[in-house]
Amino acid sequence: MKFDLLIRGARVYPCADGTLASIVDGAIGIASGRIVYLGATSELSAYECSREIDGRGMFALPGLCDPHTHLVYGGNRVDEFARKMAGESYQSIAAGGGGIMSTVRATRTASDDELFAAAKSRALAMRRHGVTTVEVKSGYGLTTEDELRILRVARRLDTESVVRTRTTLLGAHAVPDEHRNNRAGYLREIIDVMIPRAAAESLADSVDVYIDEGAFTLDEARSVLVAAQRAGLQARAHVGQFRDLGGALLLAELGALSADHLEQVDDAGLQALAEAKVVAVLLPGAWRTLRQTPPDAARLRAHGLTMAVGTDCNPGTSPCTDITLCASLAVRDARLTLDEAILGITQNAAKAAGAADAGSLRIGALADIALYDGDDARALGYVLGDVSAKHVVLGGAVVL
Repeated sequence: MKFDLLIRGARVYPCADGTLASIVDGAIGIASGRIVYLGATSELSAYECSREIDGRGMFALPGLCDPHTHLVYGGNRVDEFARKMAGESYQSIAAGGGGIMSTVRATRTASDDELFAAAKSRALAMRRHGVTTVEVKSGYGLTTEDELRILRVARRLDTESVVRTRTTLLGAHAVPDEHRNNRAGYLREIIDVMIPRAAAESLADSVDVYIDEGAFTLDEARSVLVAAQRAGLQARAHVGQFRDLGGALLLAELGALSADHLEQVDDAGLQALAEAKVVAVLLPGAWRTLRQTPPDAARLRAHGLTMAVGTDCNPGTSPCTDITLCASLAVRDARLTLDEAILGITQNAAKAAGAADAGSLRIGALADIALYDGDDARALGYVLGDVSAKHVVLGGAVVL
């Protein structure tokens, strides 16, 4: 066999069958950017390779996947965070012109290159933890041109081989100030202009709606997500972060990719999501910042839901690029098992992101791999953050 890269001697966790089964003293052979051998090192026959990584004393996982981020934005909201920690509510800050609209103003005034440089820095921080695939939402432009340029920046992270990206149009993140008295007109812009252009220019893979009190109603969300599916884009939504408006039932009806947040979703909604195979994405950074009661993994598990974990990287409620910290918090706060936490940032996260070629190691898959010191992958959910990968492989190239 001929390999461009061979990793040998590591404990390999394929994460391909919903379990954390592993290959002790495993080997991964890579050619032309894809996995062509996966098995025991001892079973390798004669081979040639251009480069080897001695994986002894390490464990290998699929490159981690962050299934929920708002990675591209301008500015920061440090002052608002201080106000939150002093007791002011998220809703009160937003009502006073802060929150999402504060970041919208900063993002609109930033250049494309400034947005890219900041997003690249965040993506590289993620990659140091072992992340190779990131779902990136727009939502801080709230005009057609600004939403599309955010998506272009997200795509550029992929074309320049920083990380792989799955892009999501989130025009329905908030109603911008200039449409405050013309809410219906803004919805028409999302449905008639943003979605068709994002689809025609291949800038988005999916469309998201923030369904909650003070955000978008269930009927508004339905109109946006149905339009998205008609344009060939997949559906997902922020659901039940502050109040249950029935968004889970809508996502189940539409066969969405993911339902994200879920702090306030009733059992009927959870059951519907499970039956429709919609992935539940848990976002510990946000519930910690907002001091909310997290979803209970036991409830989600009882309904048969597939669970993933994301950073929700954003400037307001989760300024975090550490997916391993979020996995650890999901274990401690929501009571995921360690196995669930690791699958929640690999195989299940890739399902939530709509990244069919990510999240697991298998013959023919893209060679996106993260190696860490140690012999037990569950350590990523045990250590409280600051886990650094020893090696990261992206499409067969060693990038760390």
